[in-house]
Amino acid sequence: MPSNIEFFLDMISAEKGASSNTVDAYRRDLSQFCEFVSGNELAVKSDDIERFVSYLSKKSFSPKTISRKLSAIREFYKFLYIEKTIDDNPAANVIAPKQEKPLPKFLTEGEIKNLISTAENDLSFSGRRLIAMLKLMYACGLRVSELVGLPEKCINFEKRQLIIFGKGSKERIVPVADAAINGVINYAEFRDKYLNGKKSPWLFPSLASKSGHITRDAFFKNIKNLAVKAGISPQRISPHVLRHSFATHLLNHNVDLRSVQKMLGHEDISTTEIYTHIVSQKLREEVRKNHPLSKVKQ
Repeated sequence: MPSNIEFFLDMISAEKGASSNTVDAYRRDLSQFCEFVSGNELAVKSDDIERFVSYLSKKSFSPKTISRKLSAIREFYKFLYIEKTIDDNPAANVIAPKQEKPLPKFLTEGEIKNLISTAENDLSFSGRRLIAMLKLMYACGLRVSELVGLPEKCINFEKRQLIIFGKGSKERIVPVADAAINGVINYAEFRDKYLNGKKSPWLFPSLASKSGHITRDAFFKNIKNLAVKAGISPQRISPHVLRHSFATHLLNHNVDLRSVQKMLGHEDISTTEIYTHIVSQKLREEVRKNHPLSKVKQ
C-alpha cells in the first residue's frame, strides 16, 4: 500500500483518535480507490474520483456505501493538501450521490388494534397507564417526549381536545378519539391510588424517575414487551413508529395533508409529505394485486 495512505491512517489514529475499525474501513476504501487509479494517487484529478463514483454505481454499491468511500477519499486528499504533498485538492468539489430518505415505518391498523387489545389484558397500574399512553399516542400522533411530559390538566374532556406543548414550546390543540379519552378516564383512578395522596403535575407520574414522570426509555421498553405479547416483532415497533402509523392511517382515510401537518406539529409541510409516498406505495400494491389486468395470464 502506498506510504501516503499509511501516513494518513497513522494521523487519524494518533491525532483524531480513530478506532481500529474506522482505520480498517479507511484502509479498505482507499486501497480500492488506489487500485482503481493504478496506484497513481498523487496524480489524481477530480475526473478520476468522479469516474470511481460512477464505477461504484455501476457495480450496484448503495448511495450510502459510495458516500462513505467518497468521505474517506476526501479526508485523504485534504490531509495531503494540508501537508503540502499536493498543490490542489482533487476531491474538494466532487459531489456525493443523493441518498433517498428511508420511508417511515408503520404498523397496520390491524396490528395497532392487536396491540391495544393485548394491553387491555393487564389491569395493573402500569398496564392501565400503558393503555392510556398507547391510545393517546396513536390517537394524537404525539412525539414520545410530548407524551411522557403531558401535564395532568392537558385534556379538555368537554371538547375532546388535547393541548400539547411541542418543539420550541409551541402549543397545538389536537382532537382526541373517544377511545383514548376513555383510556385516560379508566387510568385516572389507578393514578390516584399510585400517588397515594401525593401530588404530581404530570398525567403519567413516576415515583422512581428524577423527572417525576415516566421516562421515554421506560415507555420504549413497555411497548417492546407489549409487542412480544401481541405476536409482533419488537424490532418493528417504537414510539416513532406509532406516530408514523397515526399519520399514515389518517392519510389512508383521506384526511387532508395540511390537517395532518398541524396535528403532528410539523413546521414545514414538506416534512409531512413523506407520508404521501407510503400511501402511494400502498395504492400501487393494491392496484397490482387487485386490478383485473393484473390477473390476466400472459
